[in-house]
Amino acid sequence: MVVEVGDLLAITDYFVITSGTNDRQVRAIAEEIERRVKTAGDGLSPRAIEGLDDARWVLMDYGEFVVHVFVEEARRFYDLERLWADAPRLPVPARA
Repeated sequence: MVVEVGDLLAITDYFVITSGTNDRQVRAIAEEIERRVKTAGDGLSPRAIEGLDDARWVLMDYGEFVVHVFVEEARRFYDLERLWADAPRLPVPARA
């Protein structure tokens, strides 16, 4: 899910929210996102990555967008989708 938060939040324009079923999958998703963004974005690396130690909620700050990779249980608990319910959602291609 991609949430456009730029009009509501001054620090970034978009939240990308996704999840995995366990900590290993969350780490693998975060690593793959970092690899693909670096490849597609001419070497773009995150400004900061937090949460890789326990991999329940990994936050990857790319400046214009922030990626949140949750374990499904943590995603339901923090419920960013509800928290940012007023923000527009952007369509995501099936093979994104």
